[in-house]
Amino acid sequence: MPDPSCTTAETLLIEGPDAVAFAQSQFTVAVASIAPGEWQFGAWLDAQGRVRYLFHLARLAPDRLLLLLRGGHADAMKNELSRFVFRAKLSLHADNSQSLATADALPLHQVHALDSVTRFGCDDHSLVLSSDANADTRWHSLQIAAGWPWLPDTLLGTCLPPALSLHRLHAVSLDKGCYPGQEIVARLHYRGGNKRHLCRVGLSQPMASGTLLEIDGDGSPIQLLNATSTDRGAEAIALCHSELACADEPVTATHAGQKVTVERLQTWPA
Repeated sequence: MPDPSCTTAETLLIEGPDAVAFAQSQFTVAVASIAPGEWQFGAWLDAQGRVRYLFHLARLAPDRLLLLLRGGHADAMKNELSRFVFRAKLSLHADNSQSLATADALPLHQVHALDSVTRFGCDDHSLVLSSDANADTRWHSLQIAAGWPWLPDTLLGTCLPPALSLHRLHAVSLDKGCYPGQEIVARLHYRGGNKRHLCRVGLSQPMASGTLLEIDGDGSPIQLLNATSTDRGAEAIALCHSELACADEPVTATHAGQKVTVERLQTWPA
């Protein structure tokens, strides 16, 4: 079963005459280049370049932005972000009253907002904000296969963009102007040095998102991000150190005294 923490639609609405300029100055994505009716992955970093929040950023109208968070809580982000608003003409509204559900296919990066229904195009499916607590959650496995990470609460503010493969997702810009953490992003991109990589792994038994798996012997631990159950056990997106990110053979790990076999299925570029 999907992790319940990934099924609540935590959204933050930013609207007003200065909404785009404000978001452009704070977030990693080139907000001004997103056309109304489109979305892009984006992130909000701290001064050390670590990802505070990861999200889909949709431009619903020229001065209306909707962030669908991939981890964390919209109320907390609103409170943290409001400290930087100053005299900007905009409003922030957090909402966690809906669930995330799987809907019909919609081209990648399109967003459809009609009445109270908002759909984010994800190519072979779409994410829809739903009031149905028992909504279809097949999107979990589809997005794990695509390498779209979800950040557990314990990892907010701990991961650098390369570890989450944010360049691959076009979630960071190197030339759009200043934003928090930009110098770190550029340094890591041009000089390298990242030691953690985003991988898709198969697990011999279901494990919760956010679980840290200790590798038998001297290996570095595996940090699970989003995980979902399968007929064979589970699959997850995980942060793995370099030696495991290219391993061809399964490894044995331990969590809470239980042994679990971990097989690397895919590694995405930093």
